[in-house]
Amino acid sequence: MTTYIALLRGINVGGHNLVAMADLRAMLERMGFTEPRTLLQSGNIVFRSRLSSAAGIEQNLESETKQRLSVNTPFFVRTAEEWETIVARNPFKSAAKKDPARLVLVCFKEAPAPSAVKELLGAFEGPETFQADGRHAYITYPNGQGKSNLTMNLIEARLRTKGTARNWNTVLKLADLSSH
Repeated sequence: MTTYIALLRGINVGGHNLVAMADLRAMLERMGFTEPRTLLQSGNIVFRSRLSSAAGIEQNLESETKQRLSVNTPFFVRTAEEWETIVARNPFKSAAKKDPARLVLVCFKEAPAPSAVKELLGAFEGPETFQADGRHAYITYPNGQGKSNLTMNLIEARLRTKGTARNWNTVLKLADLSSH
């Protein structure tokens, strides 16, 4: 059995796309996934499955969530092993120690093209640091995300792929949850 981490995008934010974590866990169990555990209310799930295609799991979860919970949202699924690699490859280790809430991991549906990353880097000015790594990116927000010009809308538009972000505290909690 493989342990997976799934991230939902844009649920339980500002009263939109409301999903109870108990309903989400129950849906995963009905789908045949085992040991579904959620973290926070923002759509972070750890579960186990005999299935080996993360992309297939994403599609199934998206379809079932739309049908059963009336929420149309993308899922970003990674194996626990991939998640360990994500944590290990963090290029901003000092930022992770100093202020993990201001270090953000973005998971993408597809790896952005190098030319798109270059385009993004030229599209914003500010103290943020952006490092792409395949289907992931690491971003430091020294002044916080709230007032930053480096928004998810800008990132997705320039990179031409969907993504969802989690702060480093959540990334580490998911790593811990997936290791048990």
